[in-house]
Amino acid sequence: MKKLLILSTALSGLAFAAHADVTVMSWGGAYGAAQTEAHVKPWSEKTGNKAVMVDSDNPATPIKAQVEAGNVTVDVASVEYADAIRMCDEGLLEPIDINSLPAGADGTAAADDFLPGAVTDCAVSTDIWANVFAYDSSKFTGEKPTKVADFFDLEKFPGKRGLKKGPKAVLELALMADGVAPADVYTVLGTPEGVDRAFAKLDTIKKDVVWWEAGAQAPQLLADGEVAMTTAYNGRIFAAAVDEGKPFEIVWDGQIYENEMYVVPKGAPNKDLALDFIKYATSTEGLRAQASQISYGPARKSAMLEELVYKDGKTVMAPHLPTAPENLTNSLLTSSDFWVDRNAELNERFNAWLASN
Repeated sequence: MKKLLILSTALSGLAFAAHADVTVMSWGGAYGAAQTEAHVKPWSEKTGNKAVMVDSDNPATPIKAQVEAGNVTVDVASVEYADAIRMCDEGLLEPIDINSLPAGADGTAAADDFLPGAVTDCAVSTDIWANVFAYDSSKFTGEKPTKVADFFDLEKFPGKRGLKKGPKAVLELALMADGVAPADVYTVLGTPEGVDRAFAKLDTIKKDVVWWEAGAQAPQLLADGEVAMTTAYNGRIFAAAVDEGKPFEIVWDGQIYENEMYVVPKGAPNKDLALDFIKYATSTEGLRAQASQISYGPARKSAMLEELVYKDGKTVMAPHLPTAPENLTNSLLTSSDFWVDRNAELNERFNAWLASN
């Protein structure tokens, strides 16, 4: 029997890969659990191929290293949109033909069923997720944060702030909080003055920032009371609130959303089986199943059901998805083109800023 291994830790997963036919790498936590229930288990049951789940803090990093070293042990990876574009351009990924993907449940061809941009030359969207900020409602007895500017208002809303340690979605957040309209963010950020403006805004809270790197850390910072507010992946906050009963509230104003993508590394030892997994996972059935496990929007029109209910059997998912119309007010779609071109430069600037007083 062929086997599909979805690594639970990068180290243990790579060690096990020698004994498995196929390896898939994902992010772990609530997200990895959702993919296990929505994709891994049902795909295994349907095909008879064994599937197991493992995680990495950022699968793009080990994938790039493996391909460049000519020692590829991973067959499928879940990566951010800009990383999928960049790695495809660099020849690090196998191509995926949109015409090879299954039609929607209503018979609509994949090319017409997927939302714009959800399928690229080397990647297929598994969901639409968002960077948001959230707070513990029990910590605010009076007025509550409602706007992206509130995240930077230490006088009105005192307390530490949690931020992801990196420029992506942090610089955009800073500009929107400083009054830049979402439609103008990348135009402004594309200038030296705009970059300076974003870092100047970050300077206003720098001494009160607690930095996080892995997705699970953000809700934990809130739960431990280490921060009053934190940026986070919306699905992590949803899971903490619904599954664990945490008094966490998401502020959708200024959300920064994008597609998460399944890819096949160049030279994957079991490419055909990997592509079969992706076809199932990104079908109408697979995308609906994932949206019932975590609050990320499906990337197919045929998968968007108003009556979609969470795994608890009672929570209607529509209001909790980044793609809900009411949550898209004052929102920003991540520009993959911008980050493909400017990632290295802005990471260098960001790290220098972090190291400065």
